[in-house]
Amino acid sequence: MTTRTEGTDSEDRPGAGAARGIVITGGGTGIGQATARAFAARGDRVLVVGRTGETLDATAEGHPGIQGLVADVTGPDAPERIVETALGLLGRIDVLVNNAAAMGYRPLAALDRAEAERQLHTNLLAPVLLTRAALDSLAERSGTVVNIGSSGALGLRSWPDNGLYGAAKAGLDFLTRTWAVELAPRGIRVVGLAPGVTDVSAGQGPDETDPAYADFLKGIAARTPGGRVGRPEEMAWWIVQLTRPEAAYANGTVVPVDGGLSLT
Repeated sequence: MTTRTEGTDSEDRPGAGAARGIVITGGGTGIGQATARAFAARGDRVLVVGRTGETLDATAEGHPGIQGLVADVTGPDAPERIVETALGLLGRIDVLVNNAAAMGYRPLAALDRAEAERQLHTNLLAPVLLTRAALDSLAERSGTVVNIGSSGALGLRSWPDNGLYGAAKAGLDFLTRTWAVELAPRGIRVVGLAPGVTDVSAGQGPDETDPAYADFLKGIAARTPGGRVGRPEEMAWWIVQLTRPEAAYANGTVVPVDGGLSLT
C-alpha cells in the first residue's frame, strides 16, 4: 500500500468544514487521478485504489490529502479490504467513486471467455460488490455513490467491436437508477457520470506521443459538436459537483459530458 502523511488537516483550516472521506477506484491515471486531486484540493481526504503503486504515488505527489491502496478491484477480498483500509485511514466514507474500468476492442467472434470475464468483472461486478461492502459506512454519512459510465453506452446507440464494454456500462447506468431508489431510505444517493472520449494521455508515457492515439482523438473531435475531446479535469469537476450538498436533490440521474457527441 502506498501512503501519504497528512499535512494540515482541512478541519484545522479557518472556515473549512469537516474533511470528507472519498474512495476512488482506478485512481492512478486519467479521470480517477484528476478526480482525486480535485477532491483533495477542496480539503477532502482521498483513498485511491489501483493495481500499480507507481501510478498511485504519482496521483498523490504534491497532494497530502491523498493516500493509495494497491489492489485489484476484481480480487475476491478486494471489497472488504478497500472498505477496511478506507475506514482505517480516513475514518469515514462519504463518497464512493466507481471509476475503475477495463476495455478491449474486439468483435463477438473474437471474444474469448477470459476477456469477457475480465471486462464484466471490472466494469460491472466489481462496482456491485464494492458498493455493497461500503453500504453501512455510506449510510452513516448519508453518502453518495458516483458510478462512471460512458456516453457511448447511452440511449439506443450501438458500439461495434466494443459491445461488452458498452453493455457493462449500460448495466452500470441501470444500477445507478435502481440503487437510487433502493438506497434512498438509508440516506444514500446514487448518481452517474457518462463521460465522452477523454484525452488521458498527458503524463501517461508512450501514449503521449502515440500517433494512432492522436489520430483517434482527432477523429472523435471532428465528429463532436463541441469540436474537441474532453479533459480529465472537466470530468473531475462534474464528479465533485454531483457530491456537493447543493446537489442533494439529484438522485438516480446519469449526466452525459461529451461535447454533445451522444446527440449526433
